[in-house]
Amino acid sequence: MRTRGAILAGNVVAGLMLGFTVANIGFGDYTQLNRMFTFQDLRMLFSFAGAVAILIVVFALLRVRRTPGRIHAGVVPGAVMFGAGWAISGGCPAIPIVQLATGYLPALITIAGIAVGIRLCRWANGKYFRLDRGSCGL
Repeated sequence: MRTRGAILAGNVVAGLMLGFTVANIGFGDYTQLNRMFTFQDLRMLFSFAGAVAILIVVFALLRVRRTPGRIHAGVVPGAVMFGAGWAISGGCPAIPIVQLATGYLPALITIAGIAVGIRLCRWANGKYFRLDRGSCGL
């Protein structure tokens, strides 16, 4: 029987292993990320593409189906902002945590920016857009 503690412990162990792996292959290094986004080094881009290809095969084997839903007006601008923020800061929301764990203190600025961005998104959505939050829970 799975308990909450066992699930939490499993998630912590899996997260530590992922963080260790990400840090050791260079995915937490701003220079490496910058080289990927400027197409100077395609190693990381091919790594991401390989991971997506593996997931496609696994999802097909497990017969995972996307639940039907609509894409709302905030998806495209949100994706552009997310990608721009990733390219500028050198990390998606998880990478600054890996960077911080390796002693890269400027990651604190990125983490603060993520927190401020989430607050601004909630505020702007409530005041101006009122977009369906769907599964993301804005």
